[in-house]
Amino acid sequence: MQDAGDTVPASVGAILVAHFPLAPGQWLPAHSHTHHQLAWTRSGVLGIGVADDYWVLPPNRALWVPAGVVHRTGATRDAVLGSLYLDPERCGVDWAEPTPVGVDGLLAHLIEYLGRDDLADAARLRAEGVVLDLLRPLPVTPLEVPHPSDDRVRAVANALLRDPADGRSLEAHARAVGVSRRTMTRLFVQDTGMNFERWRTHLRLRAALPLLAEGRPVSHVAHAVGYTTASAFLAAFRRTLGTSPRRYLKGDLTPAGSAEGDDGDEGE
Repeated sequence: MQDAGDTVPASVGAILVAHFPLAPGQWLPAHSHTHHQLAWTRSGVLGIGVADDYWVLPPNRALWVPAGVVHRTGATRDAVLGSLYLDPERCGVDWAEPTPVGVDGLLAHLIEYLGRDDLADAARLRAEGVVLDLLRPLPVTPLEVPHPSDDRVRAVANALLRDPADGRSLEAHARAVGVSRRTMTRLFVQDTGMNFERWRTHLRLRAALPLLAEGRPVSHVAHAVGYTTASAFLAAFRRTLGTSPRRYLKGDLTPAGSAEGDDGDEGE
């Protein structure tokens, strides 16, 4: 199933809303749009990948995808992708990069409101103006997991993609593909720009984010992606992303343990 962003029909306003059901694990093929897109779901958790970058979108977050940007969209469990298609020449917003946006109750209601087909033109235009006023960028960066091109590095990466909890050392992975640890160390940095441990951490955190967004306990998520304890997982999360999982998913990059106080992730 492909969403309809490349064939957006004419509208009286700058915004058209469409909905696309997504089954768990379903991903739309890579595509782009002639219009800007704001991707959001009222329930479930969406994932959007742009090249090596990956965003997790619980219901309190949407992603602005500029016109022409190739991306993939999927869901970790049943979700309905709510796509707002915005005419680049009429919407007044021109963010050039994929940008996460906070979704509060009012914006969520307006997205559903604009999805109606019985709105008078004047009502639609008024609602669109409010939507544009409510678009609030969040200071959240995506997790980058570069995909390797070297066959040997890709074999190791694919093993970890299949099972992020795979705890084998780099030496064991290297031996499995027939090279030395030293050679694999060099190849990994050369091919991905990261050393093996950093790449695996990014991959594990990327795998963890949809589970966290679904409300799974931190201890469960930690074990699912290869950490022996919740505290080890939280330390890796904070070291990599600068804050706690809860704050990250809320779009709050205040460092955990700051003067505002910790948010209790360890106890979940």
